[in-house]
Amino acid sequence: MSDELLNLRNQIDHLDEEILARLAQRATCAQRIGVIKQGNLYRPEREAQVLRRLADANPGPLPDEAVQRIFREIMSACLALEQPLKVAYLGPAGTFSESASRKHFGSAPNFLPMPTIDDVFRAVEAGNVDYGVVPVENSTEGAVGGTLDLLLANPLKICGEVKLRIHQHLLSRADGIGAAKRLYSHAQSLAQCHEWLNRNVASLPRVPVASNAEAARLAAEDPESCAIAGEAAAELYGLKVLASNIEDDPNNTTRFLVIARHDAGPSGSDRTSLVCSATNRPGAMHALLEPLARHGVSMTKLQSRPARSGLWEYVFYVDIEGHQDEPKVAAALKELNERAAFVKVLGSYPVAAI
Repeated sequence: MSDELLNLRNQIDHLDEEILARLAQRATCAQRIGVIKQGNLYRPEREAQVLRRLADANPGPLPDEAVQRIFREIMSACLALEQPLKVAYLGPAGTFSESASRKHFGSAPNFLPMPTIDDVFRAVEAGNVDYGVVPVENSTEGAVGGTLDLLLANPLKICGEVKLRIHQHLLSRADGIGAAKRLYSHAQSLAQCHEWLNRNVASLPRVPVASNAEAARLAAEDPESCAIAGEAAAELYGLKVLASNIEDDPNNTTRFLVIARHDAGPSGSDRTSLVCSATNRPGAMHALLEPLARHGVSMTKLQSRPARSGLWEYVFYVDIEGHQDEPKVAAALKELNERAAFVKVLGSYPVAAI
């Protein structure tokens, strides 16, 4: 072994000991904060501020995403010293919803899979869990209507968001694609991989199932089948990856919402979501949106959805930049409340990190 290599390894050993000592100091500070606050240490806005600050201060060579992932795990472990968070997500285990939950909260919480989005909402509202993670829209397949309906009907608040790049893989116990006689997948994933499937396995029967994790479970039990699912499902069910990244759109991304019995305080880079309805008269939509423009509030999303109150009546889901406590946003929302037939602020929360 060369002297230079030995010296570098000794430097790494010394640095590891320094990092460990600093981690112990950080964990002790977190414990003290827990004693002072006498409650849940998790504050979405605080974590977002820390992660953004660290990314801005990152000197390299680690990319910002790696730095934020490391510190997310550190914060997660420190929070768990008091009492691990309970986080419900749309299950079963191995779904992209679980991956999104772990991306946002780190590995320390107790993650509880739920059979439906409705069950996630109910678990949070009943206080059986601290937070829930649910999908709300996909960049290629559009909005998740069930989540939107529940946000309207439920008192829970949005306190965070997660954006997850969706990479679909063809999984199987078989040694090759040619050995498969059927393909299991969630209908949305079949749509996201439609062109690839038509080019490569056009004659393979496609069997829609409730989730990609369920597809992977079935493929694990059926050696003459394959499934479309993510990397987490492949590891969970011990499946081989026959083809990677088979989604038609390489930028395929799903946005998830973190729901709780509270929303988040201002973090400096926030989004506010709301739902409203217009009165039935000419120019009503212009009247709703005009206060946003006049107060300089940028709208990033406007989506209509049929209301359950009557035929051909609609509600509008709106995302705007800024926190509802910011003066210009508060002023715009005040005017919107005066003009709209109905307004419900769904929550203000930090814009998703990398």
